[in-house]
Amino acid sequence: MWEFSLARAFGLMARTAPFLVLRMAVYFGIAVGLILTTGTGASIGYGIGQFGDDEFLATSTFWGGAAGFGLTAAVIFFLRDYVLYLVKAGHIAVMVELLDGRPIPGGQGQIAYARQIVTDRFGQASALFALDQLVKGVINVITGLMGGALAFVPGMGRLVAVLRAWLRLAVGLVDEVILAQAIRTRSDNAWEAAHDGLVLYAQNARPMLVNAAWLTLFTWVLSAAVFLVMLAPAAAVVWLLPGEGSAGMIVFALAFAWAAKAALIEPFALACLLQVYFKVIEGQVPQPEWRGRLGLVSDRFRKLGEQALSRRSAETSV
Repeated sequence: MWEFSLARAFGLMARTAPFLVLRMAVYFGIAVGLILTTGTGASIGYGIGQFGDDEFLATSTFWGGAAGFGLTAAVIFFLRDYVLYLVKAGHIAVMVELLDGRPIPGGQGQIAYARQIVTDRFGQASALFALDQLVKGVINVITGLMGGALAFVPGMGRLVAVLRAWLRLAVGLVDEVILAQAIRTRSDNAWEAAHDGLVLYAQNARPMLVNAAWLTLFTWVLSAAVFLVMLAPAAAVVWLLPGEGSAGMIVFALAFAWAAKAALIEPFALACLLQVYFKVIEGQVPQPEWRGRLGLVSDRFRKLGEQALSRRSAETSV
């Protein structure tokens, strides 16, 4: 049914506890900031609304909260590459070390150790983010190829559309798996390592997507459970805010559910998916036919290859 060990995944989570604490601080901090700015905006709007009738009061309160929410969302969007660099990539690095049987430090030393690995492999945050965006684009193409193959099966009809939608959800963590492979190879050319990692993923897309689909179901079920649990405390927070707050209650519960998913559920799913990827590619080399096929259908794959060649040329010229 699936090809990963839950016990081993729990072990990875326990041994990378410093990163779990860091993730919780970052993502729950973002959720709290989202609530505070949304609440502050709603309060300002409520105050302005006192100068009008009930309809104006409701409208100004809503738009005040929406402005606070939008401002925080914009800041999060702006900082997304730094979160990837400082939090996600570091956690991936120590997971890779543990899966390969290497010792890692504990406590705060673990975070510094991982940051050095990430800096050595990827350089600046902007470079890692650019690489990750190219990898995501190629993964979407591979997923589309898998979904397109289903269209030729007679009688699939609507099931194909459902499966394609599910596959798009199931690739949410695959880009982090490819980054893990780029770290694991210990190559000085992360672009080339990611290029090869994508070919290996394409060669093994079927087992990877099957396992990713199971893990996607697991993460969304847990996230939904967190959302339902958080409705009660969210209602208490909204009760303290002015105006009607049913929409605010849902937003706050969603914010905490997202934080729990990003801080705790996603790294567990990644620990499972890394096991599958490293297992299925063991002993394999990137096949030229798959490299050529991806080059034909994905401009981002070609761009990734160009970046790999340019960096290799730069290294040889030094």
